[in-house]
Amino acid sequence: MEQHLSTVTYPMTAGVSALKGPPLPLPAELRYAVTDPYAVRLSLGPSTGPSVTWVFARELLADGFRRPTGSGDVLVLPGSEQDSRSIRIVLSNSAGTALVDLPAAGVVSFLRETFILVPCGAESDHLDLDGAITALTGKSSRP
Repeated sequence: MEQHLSTVTYPMTAGVSALKGPPLPLPAELRYAVTDPYAVRLSLGPSTGPSVTWVFARELLADGFRRPTGSGDVLVLPGSEQDSRSIRIVLSNSAGTALVDLPAAGVVSFLRETFILVPCGAESDHLDLDGAITALTGKSSRP
């Protein structure tokens, strides 16, 4: 795991499969940045080509250890009794659905570091609302 003053990056190997079929190992990376304090990024892809990145709530990933959570494009499920060593993320879009199994120990380590960087409930302290307004409107929110 790599941690800088404002980011946490955790490379790992994911087991990725379609709804039917055996999982294939793929390089994966979880990334968290203070500049986007509510979100985590999961990048999946071969080391020789472009990766695909999904962005979803850090809280969704953390809650997924206790119970199935999420709706829409991203669902997070705790490991089964038979395999509690992994956490499953179900990713859906118009092209289909992928099942992504990540090592639970790696995800726990990643989350622990993100909560050290930005504790739960302190996310709003790290938002640059003036910068966001300027980016959206082209106008400064300051008089």
